Amino acid sequence: EDGCIMHTDRGSEYTSDEFRTEIRKLRMRQSMGRVGSCYDNAAAESWFAVLKAEIGTTAWETREAARADVFRYIEIEYNRSRLRRHPEYGYVTPLETRTLLKQDLTPAA
Repeated sequence: EDGCIMHTDRGSEYTSDEFRTEIRKLRMRQSMGRVGSCYDNAAAESWFAVLKAEIGTTAWETREAARADVFRYIEIEYNRSRLRRHPEYGYVTPLETRTLLKQDLTPAA
């Protein structure tokens, strides 16, 4: 989609004129981590590690099949079934965490 952000490290393949030209053609925005800071990509790297561990590195027959499998994993398994330890709420799914946090955002009088 127009305006999507492509975040990468500063590898030569991502700083090349060819890659940057393609990003512009797709009307995307490029984002890069800071020099020498592995922490800029930590959240994304952690997420992709979970995704790869859970659904593997399957070679899907079509892009649509890949998108459907990833969507199913995120929406059904990850957000609604996968439990994680929250310091305040105990073991809840990411969806339950968001719901509980929304309840806590009511301004105090």
